[in-house]
Amino acid sequence: DFDIADSPTGIDGLWRDLIEYEQSLIPHGMHVVGQTPSDDARADLLATMAEALPDHDLTEANDHLQRDTETPALLHALAGGFIRPVPGADLIRAPHALPTGRNLHAFDPFRMPSAFAMADGRKQAEVLLRRHMSDGHSLPKSIALVLWGADNLKTEGGPIAQAMALMGAQPRFDSYGRLCGAELLPLEELGRPRIDVVMTLSGIFRDLLPLQTRMLAEAAWLAATADEPADQNHVRAHTLAHAEANDIDFETAALRVFSNADGAYGANVNQLVDAGAWDQEDELADAFEQRKCFAYGRDGTPAAQPKLMKKVLSTVDVAYQNLESVELGVTTIDHYFDTLGGISRAVTRARGEEAAVYISDQTRGDGKVRTLSEQVALETRTRSLNPKWYEGMLRHGHEGVRQIEAQITNSLGWSATTGQVDPWVYQRLTETFVLDPEMRRRLADLNPQASARMANRLIEAQERSYWNPDDETLAALRAAGDELEDRLEGISPEIAAE
Repeated sequence: DFDIADSPTGIDGLWRDLIEYEQSLIPHGMHVVGQTPSDDARADLLATMAEALPDHDLTEANDHLQRDTETPALLHALAGGFIRPVPGADLIRAPHALPTGRNLHAFDPFRMPSAFAMADGRKQAEVLLRRHMSDGHSLPKSIALVLWGADNLKTEGGPIAQAMALMGAQPRFDSYGRLCGAELLPLEELGRPRIDVVMTLSGIFRDLLPLQTRMLAEAAWLAATADEPADQNHVRAHTLAHAEANDIDFETAALRVFSNADGAYGANVNQLVDAGAWDQEDELADAFEQRKCFAYGRDGTPAAQPKLMKKVLSTVDVAYQNLESVELGVTTIDHYFDTLGGISRAVTRARGEEAAVYISDQTRGDGKVRTLSEQVALETRTRSLNPKWYEGMLRHGHEGVRQIEAQITNSLGWSATTGQVDPWVYQRLTETFVLDPEMRRRLADLNPQASARMANRLIEAQERSYWNPDDETLAALRAAGDELEDRLEGISPEIAAE
């Protein structure tokens, strides 16, 4: 079910696409507390872990995976017992997360980002820049980077380190080894111009990492005030231009760290898409800017700066976020298009044209940077359209159908915010989950509401011109949608037809 026209690399890249799809990791349904993996699932997991772990670690992991350690821990906790903590981590890259069923402690805030994270962050930043230039672009002058709290906790500050590396900065530690600020690397050591990084923080990041928030703000300030040529320091060049154009002081013009106001979370872009409560895509940009326009300076105090945010977004060439979880993809949960999608739409409006959107997949090996379109295509083929994935979901009944519907809704969210979902995605989803009579019946039996929402989302995508099916497909989709709505209302298809 692979059309060569769907591959952006054409026939020359088809074999690489197929190998990547074949090697992609696919969750075996959802986790159930106290339920150990099946033999096949455990074998797949251990095979993946074997890429980076020695044999003795695999043997220990295999033993842990065959025992239910969660139910006893839960009962012990409910009885008031102590649950020994362990650092939170991705199992595939960090087997010390096993056994499950333990409390989590995350990090030492005074030592993040770690030395390893800084080294890896520099490498990943260069991978991003090389990918962008290999796509036919020049070195970007400004990058909008989304930073989440959980992703940084799992990687000792990896995405933070990427932001610092792009600006040509590094953490500054005091004589006790505690984080106390930022310092610049000399341009000679950096080897390229400083890139202007517009950082948007999740509410969790803001709450958990105040030291790092101030460090990032200080790094931007130091770059803006560095006595360096404008063509070698885009932070300074843009800050000078913003200060002059908006008649604001230099320190305000140098603000580059944005998030919600204290106590607020999310951009609400996902809620608008889920409710269908928007007419034009710019309404999604409005929601993002209203929620995320609070700038955090070197003192960590937020202040609403909507005009400044619009100005700094107008210079952005690339929107970018890391993907840190094997279990979750950009079409699995709506938080990705709420943040990366939201800022991408705001950048498009501010620039008057679309910027490149990239996802850095950090889940395996040395990581890989993909365009958003490539990432959505990968997840659609390896998950949404893959019987191994959706049959695993359907074993969970009502909730499994809801998860399949969420994939479709989230794809619509990416279309609304970036326009980078290929039309074939909607065509294949329609054929698999709505136009197939047996599948439609199975979904409706398990969750009539979610199955009706699937059809309605696909119709909504057509009405918003995100895909244009032929007349026969559209008529069949609408008829199937009507059938599902009638079933949802308690009317049998036979009665509705009469």
